[in-house]
Amino acid sequence: MSQPSVLFVCLGNICRSPLAEAALRARAWEAGVAVTVDSAGTGDWHVGRPPDPRAQAVALANGLDISGYRARQVAAEDFARFGHIFALDPQNLKDLRRIQPARAVAEVGLLMDIVPGRKGTAVIDPYYGDEQDFEQAWADVSSAAEQIVRRFLR
Repeated sequence: MSQPSVLFVCLGNICRSPLAEAALRARAWEAGVAVTVDSAGTGDWHVGRPPDPRAQAVALANGLDISGYRARQVAAEDFARFGHIFALDPQNLKDLRRIQPARAVAEVGLLMDIVPGRKGTAVIDPYYGDEQDFEQAWADVSSAAEQIVRRFLR
């Protein structure tokens, strides 16, 4: 069986999706689960840039350094490269389904659908918010990372 692979997708790939990437990397490592993890954005505004300083701060407060991450835009190849692609909100899910190639192998879905009681909801977009919004985004992606690792352990 090949190693599971997950791509997290938000709008700009500087807040939510890099936090989700970091949360899953950390949780999988703790659980001893080998997984390929990456993140991307549906938009191209921030390509090549590091995560938002507030996202870096909340990750660091949780023991993770994401300063080396760089934003990228989701590509058609991602639908063949990853087994699971999780959108962090319903609009990005619609955008992913619109650009999804006909022969995609990835299972595409909404991230919070895997968290009990959160079906159909978005990971809060903290970009125009404050520290508390980034902490809430971290809590959301951390709970989802826990569920993903549980799935892979089954």
